[in-house]
Amino acid sequence: MELPPLVAMVGNPNAGKSALFNALTGARQKVGNYPGVTVERHSGRLALEDGRPVELVDLPGAYSLDPASPDERVTRDVVTGAQAGERLPDALLVVIDASNLDNHLRFAMQLIALGLPVVVALNMVDLAERDGLVLDPAVLERELGVPVVPTVAVRRRGIDTLRGQLTALVGGAPAAAGMRRLRASDGSVDDDIVTLQRRARAIAAAATVSETPVRRWNHMLDSVALHPLFGPVLLVALLFVMFQAVFSWSEAPIGWIEGAFAAAEAWLKGVLPDGFLRSLLTDGVIAGVGAVVVFLPQILILFLFILVLEASGYMVRAAFLMDRLMAQVGLSGRAFIPLLSSFACAVPGIMATRTIEDEKDRLTTILIAPLMTCSARLPVYTIIIGAFIPSRQVLPFVGLQGLVLFALYLLGIVGAFVAALLLRRTVTKGESSGFMMEMPKYQMPRLRDVGLGLWSRTEIFLKRAGTTIALTTVVLWALLSFPQAPAGQRQVDYSIAGRVADGLEKVVRPIGFNHDIALALIPAMAAREVAVAAIGTAYAIDDVEDDAGEQGLVEKLRGRWSLPTALAFLMWFVFAPQCISTIAVTRRETNGWRWPLFMIGYLFAAAYVMAGITYWLAVAAGL
Repeated sequence: MELPPLVAMVGNPNAGKSALFNALTGARQKVGNYPGVTVERHSGRLALEDGRPVELVDLPGAYSLDPASPDERVTRDVVTGAQAGERLPDALLVVIDASNLDNHLRFAMQLIALGLPVVVALNMVDLAERDGLVLDPAVLERELGVPVVPTVAVRRRGIDTLRGQLTALVGGAPAAAGMRRLRASDGSVDDDIVTLQRRARAIAAAATVSETPVRRWNHMLDSVALHPLFGPVLLVALLFVMFQAVFSWSEAPIGWIEGAFAAAEAWLKGVLPDGFLRSLLTDGVIAGVGAVVVFLPQILILFLFILVLEASGYMVRAAFLMDRLMAQVGLSGRAFIPLLSSFACAVPGIMATRTIEDEKDRLTTILIAPLMTCSARLPVYTIIIGAFIPSRQVLPFVGLQGLVLFALYLLGIVGAFVAALLLRRTVTKGESSGFMMEMPKYQMPRLRDVGLGLWSRTEIFLKRAGTTIALTTVVLWALLSFPQAPAGQRQVDYSIAGRVADGLEKVVRPIGFNHDIALALIPAMAAREVAVAAIGTAYAIDDVEDDAGEQGLVEKLRGRWSLPTALAFLMWFVFAPQCISTIAVTRRETNGWRWPLFMIGYLFAAAYVMAGITYWLAVAAGL
């Protein structure tokens, strides 16, 4: 029995293929899986104008013929005749979104270049016109060299015209010719993605009859934001401004919070007699928790920038710019969003890797996510920078402290990329896959949404300060307060915590760390910012003569640490996995302890080596 002609429906995700497929086939559909893979297959019968039946297959949405997922691989193999148990289609019905023409044309041109008979359905023209975009299908036909039919699938507009074009197109000889061409070129397409995108934009511009000023502004902004030279410069400039603002904008509110905690401490010391309870409240809770809470303004300023960039539509452009760089170290561009999320916290960043189909890509992203500088590191960075880096201008509107903070964030990114490169060539070896993405429209961020985002972040931070950090600092206070030291000995050295730190100090002394840092590293495993709380608590207990609490933590650090030690401490926190929550979620996402232990090992080794190099270079330089 002779099989009916096969027409494959192809297009980008969200092009309206399913609606068009339903309009063409009605209820004559069946669902199954492609041979050898668990990818869903939709096929149905379509009657042509001359009565001939045609089998119409709705292929999974794809962005290019370079597959980045099992779905895209099936689409590539079917249209090239490489799918096991599948015959080469007699024709292709390519569906493109009229409102996103230049992006969808890129894939359409790849499909046309295969040599199979093609008809293009210019779908959702009503939505494009609603947004002020009017297109000329005749120009598209001329530029593409194939029939183009405007359609509105959900209203069955253009369906009869499309059926007529398929009737004229489906034969036998054209498909055979296309098959010969495919075999001659081994199923490859010569045009690279950059050339295709440039050509797609030119065709889209030629086919545009009119568009609203908003759409023109989007194109103008993208010509800068996505430019191969100006785009990265703009991204670096925005990040630079963000880190400068973290210091310059936060000075006043930090002063207010410090004043409030100092007043609370002075009041408690005035109403409570010297003893256990007063020490717990002033040396434990206020000195520990207060040392972290004062950095809330800086964290909120950082998130203000992130929320605005996300809401404006720019963040996706940043992902697009980073894709090429990430490909150089063996990562897919799909890893950018999880890594970006890790700047807030590595936990949701690691969970977001579930969107990465390739297991080696996903595992690599999980293993380097802790190197992204999360908000928990910010209190550590800012207290050390504030204590040891002068607050002076190096250029107009460019402060040295903000420059150092920017360098630390940049160092974390560079460290992550170097780690990814080494991992992809060793333990997670495999081919990297590219990806495509839809660009959202630029828009003004809604103040309400930004405000809610900042309020949510404030709640999370204060809840963490009131639970994890408070509990840890109270426990540390108890370990630092008992047993009581005899006269002439430091309480911190004589206490239980001090004796534990003695052993760790022997390990970290070669990289310039002192007893105070050794004391802070252990409780900081609960959360990185606990390191600041631990140091604050230790110094509060040790400085019994500072009854008025006049000397802040910054001044105490300046008197006790050398600059090389401070720089080594910063370098340690760039790399060290000081977060139990991150380790726990890594164990859950990798279904075992093998990879979390590997991650802990390589990150602590990197932290130790880099901190040691920093310390000894700083000493050699005479700092």
